[in-house]
Amino acid sequence: MAGHVENVSAAEAWEGGRSPFNVTYGKMMMWFFLVSDALTFGGFLVALGFAKASADSWPVADEVFYHFPFVDHSFHLPLIYVALMTFILIVSSVTMVLAVEAGHRMDKKGVTKWLGWTIVGGAIFLGSQAWEWYTFISGAEGEMATLVNNPYSPEIKYANYFFFITGFHGFHVFTGVIINIIIWMQVRKGVMHERGHYEMVEKIGLYWHFVDLVWVFVFTFFYLV
Repeated sequence: MAGHVENVSAAEAWEGGRSPFNVTYGKMMMWFFLVSDALTFGGFLVALGFAKASADSWPVADEVFYHFPFVDHSFHLPLIYVALMTFILIVSSVTMVLAVEAGHRMDKKGVTKWLGWTIVGGAIFLGSQAWEWYTFISGAEGEMATLVNNPYSPEIKYANYFFFITGFHGFHVFTGVIINIIIWMQVRKGVMHERGHYEMVEKIGLYWHFVDLVWVFVFTFFYLV
């Protein structure tokens, strides 16, 4: 009927109805952010590829990253520690999956446990990366000056790409750990349970899986290729 006005609440009016993708606004915005961030990381890796292709020589990762904590540097363990770091980060992604699954079941105890282990995994990865940076800077990987392809050479710019790409990823991991800690504290206080859902755990889970996936690409294209 002309002139008929349907009574709707302010919340319904502003929400704009049901999402066409059947996801909440928060999840959709997280996906938008992750897509834009993926393009950023993609640009960095493409730049790395061009640098490798245009360089006359490029250091071999096996000859640079063969150190391992508490092991004498005369022993060559090529990429073993980097592989261990990668494994730890992947395991933390599994614990995040378990935390999200527990949230779907409204299992506060389960979310607390698995999200806590995710934080531990992320913290170990960050500590490992800090140690790797320190070792790289101090030149403890070996006598780099004797290498034909010196990773510190300004012509090669190997170190520039190493610090920038791994540092940018490390910043994402650090941010994820901080947010995970905040959400973990809210879960322990029962904030999520009172809301009736654990959507925040799902959203940070999307971010964490993205960070893990990006590291797989960084590990592949920087250390292996």
